[in-house]
Amino acid sequence: MTYCVGMRIDKGLVFMSDTRTNAGIDNVSTFKKMFAWSTPGERVIVIQTAGNLATTQAVISLLEERMKAPADRNPGILEVPTMFQVAKLVGDTLKEVVAAQSGQGPVADSAFSATIIVGGQIAGSEPRLFLVYPEGNFIEATDENPYFQIGETKYGRPILLRGYEPQMDFTDTVKLLMLSFESTLRANLSVGMPLDLLTYETDRLTLGQERRITSDDPYFQTIAEAWSDSIKDSIKALPDYKF
Repeated sequence: MTYCVGMRIDKGLVFMSDTRTNAGIDNVSTFKKMFAWSTPGERVIVIQTAGNLATTQAVISLLEERMKAPADRNPGILEVPTMFQVAKLVGDTLKEVVAAQSGQGPVADSAFSATIIVGGQIAGSEPRLFLVYPEGNFIEATDENPYFQIGETKYGRPILLRGYEPQMDFTDTVKLLMLSFESTLRANLSVGMPLDLLTYETDRLTLGQERRITSDDPYFQTIAEAWSDSIKDSIKALPDYKF
């Protein structure tokens, strides 16, 4: 399984992904699910993937292959002029891969399906964030829906719903995402560490801070312990229920 979040704040974009693809007593594998490309001063593009591993790897491989010789192939994500067209290209590539692997047109419940978050900025426009569905169509993040989750979303979503504010700085946004992931990790063994984190500041047009968070990361452990303690303290502070 997977848990990935792409979030839009006033200061830019923040992405976090887990790396677990299989879970079991003797069958645990990790693969990168966040991929980033940049042309410094011109564009930054980040992709997060969830779903069938063969499908997501094929999509990323095709996108990278088409970057190498754009004159001989369809324009790549480093050539198209807008983030909308980047999202469309990713959606078309996903649809192409699903159709090839399944032998038929893509459907939402296909065993070869995948869901993808696409975010970034191209010079001359604002940072944008998209969610690409298995069918290849997509939606864009808005003020009413400023972040996307893919994979195992239900355990971490309540944290985001209660804590998100567009005015947050990167430090507080990372704290919020760590809490969302920590809640998911506790509740579901199919999501696992290490976690990949990437921040992008509006108009920098170069990749921001990138970090891999391991299970023994002292800051993550501090956040998790403080969160648990605050919940216990909050419960004690609430009015008593009258039986």
